[in-house]
Amino acid sequence: MSRVYNFSAGPAMMPEEVLKTCAEEMLDYHGSGQSVMEMSHRSKWFDEIIKTAEKDFRELVGVPDNYKVLFLQGGAWTQFSAIPMNLMKNKVADYIITGQWAKKAWQEAKRYGDARAIASSEDKTFSYIPDCSDLPISDDADYVYICQNNTIYGTKFPELPNTKGKDLVADVSSMFLSEPHDISKYAVLYGGVQKNVGPAGMSIVVVRDDLVTDDVLEGTPTMLKWKTQADADSLFNTPPCYTIYTCGLVFKWLKEQGGLAAMKAKNEEKAAILYNFLDQSQLFKGTVEKASRSLMNVPFVTGNEELDKKFVAESTEAGFVNLKGHRSVGGMRASIYNAMPKEGVEKLVEFMADFEKKNG
Repeated sequence: MSRVYNFSAGPAMMPEEVLKTCAEEMLDYHGSGQSVMEMSHRSKWFDEIIKTAEKDFRELVGVPDNYKVLFLQGGAWTQFSAIPMNLMKNKVADYIITGQWAKKAWQEAKRYGDARAIASSEDKTFSYIPDCSDLPISDDADYVYICQNNTIYGTKFPELPNTKGKDLVADVSSMFLSEPHDISKYAVLYGGVQKNVGPAGMSIVVVRDDLVTDDVLEGTPTMLKWKTQADADSLFNTPPCYTIYTCGLVFKWLKEQGGLAAMKAKNEEKAAILYNFLDQSQLFKGTVEKASRSLMNVPFVTGNEELDKKFVAESTEAGFVNLKGHRSVGGMRASIYNAMPKEGVEKLVEFMADFEKKNG
């Protein structure tokens, strides 16, 4: 069977070149006589893998020297707890609620202190990003938290919020490495890698040095303390070795594509193809306000649940898989991450146009 166009929100499509390298090196990594899956994380081979991965990530993103890069077990949800545990000195934090993941992070933070929802777009089913130019930032807030790209609802912050001098913490799981990240604007930037970077099982946390301390909430588990991980160069215990290896290959692939500025241009071109079709379609409609549209996740509906189901079934049969919308919102969603080729979006639009002619 030929490969399908996989529009899954995560775990998601990966670059074919990376998968081929994984296959070629599966049984024998660089003459070691073993797979990365089975080698010791203390071996010279893996030491080179993790150090090269961090070096390439730093170069790709432009991570300043005063930031740590941590490769950590677990997805973004693990950091929903780690963030307040490591940062809540005053036990106060402000959250901007723009989707389910920001809401879940906020609910988790309330376990550890006074987590305040200072803005929300839930009144319109998270279909827009609220005005964040003059928010009621708490004077004693330890940080301001956002989910910068909302996977389920297909929104993205058009610009970062005005935090009035408070540290900004951002979950970028579904837009990670899809465009340049100015790390200096964040205190913490993090994300699960399974959407736009690599296989599931890991998050990458980029955190400013001064926030990596022993001054954490009482009861913080050893494994969730960033200093534990930073002091051990992400090797405090057995890390997600194969995921780190695969992400390292993705970093190299991205550099070969021209870096993050080049990826942004490609992603804008792909997204425009789909959004332009949705804007002129008589059958399909996008669900997000134009100013808040994501380049990565594009939800859309026909307005008829039965027709939505028919579209999902027929598109799957035609080789366009995982287009069903998140269970909480229904409809359809096309996740067009870095690894999705322009051709895949073009062919999807062709299929949608044909479906509209037959069912409009």
